[in-house]
Amino acid sequence: MISHTFLGVGDFDRAFRFYEAVLGELGLVLRFREDERPNKHSKQRSWAGWVRPGASRPQFQIGHPFDEQAPAPGNGPMVALLAPDRPTVARAWQAALNHGGTDEGAPGLRPEYHAHYYGAYFRDLDGNKLCVCCHDAVVEE
Repeated sequence: MISHTFLGVGDFDRAFRFYEAVLGELGLVLRFREDERPNKHSKQRSWAGWVRPGASRPQFQIGHPFDEQAPAPGNGPMVALLAPDRPTVARAWQAALNHGGTDEGAPGLRPEYHAHYYGAYFRDLDGNKLCVCCHDAVVEE
């Protein structure tokens, strides 16, 4: 259903390091990075995109906004990234905080969504709100 998600960033190199750490915890791999991408509307537009190994879509992308204005997060929009399990939720959230992100909700169950929803919330370096979540029940061994 989704081709790609793009978030505008102010300092591309700083944002790249942030997302490389967070998305790496989720098992996503870098598909591309272009530090200078000329286009007909601007002089330069750095951007990068990550995917699951072996996939071409969906992509999670970051870059300088197309209109060359400062990035501005909205009030209400949030990107939720799927984790394979609860420990991965916690690791990705911690990676976000370790790389300058701000806490918007520690890892934990959110039964108001459904019985097995386990999520964590944070903002990136530009104020974009993200969630990392897992919908699976814990399987006892």
